[in-house]
Amino acid sequence: METTHHREPWNKGKLIGQKPPLKPKDIWAIRIHLQNEGHVRDLAMFNLAIDSKLRGCDLVNLRVRDITHGHQILMRAMVIQRKTQRPVQFELTEPTRTAVTAWIEKAHLQACARAIGLSTDEASRQFLVRQLAALG
Repeated sequence: METTHHREPWNKGKLIGQKPPLKPKDIWAIRIHLQNEGHVRDLAMFNLAIDSKLRGCDLVNLRVRDITHGHQILMRAMVIQRKTQRPVQFELTEPTRTAVTAWIEKAHLQACARAIGLSTDEASRQFLVRQLAALG
């Protein structure tokens, strides 16, 4: 005796595949929200992600020394992508440099530390997870 249960696919009705890129107004809306809420780390990560266009695994593996020279944030940085083993050069805009500087100072990060380390508060981490889920 066989019973069959009909389950709906988890992604039924959801947009699957490649998503359309964020529009400039969406990017600025997210930036303003992060600034107003005081999410320093999340703002730094979001800005770095937008400027660098790196894959997530490469973004979270960025070290402070990859984007700084002494105590100054570089205007242009270069990293080796993990997947392709090819160098990628990207420019860091003024808002990104400001946000990253604020995060490094707040978290007291050293040159060998990950630029986007663990969040300093749980609410900030939860917000980022929700934002990334909404984008993905």
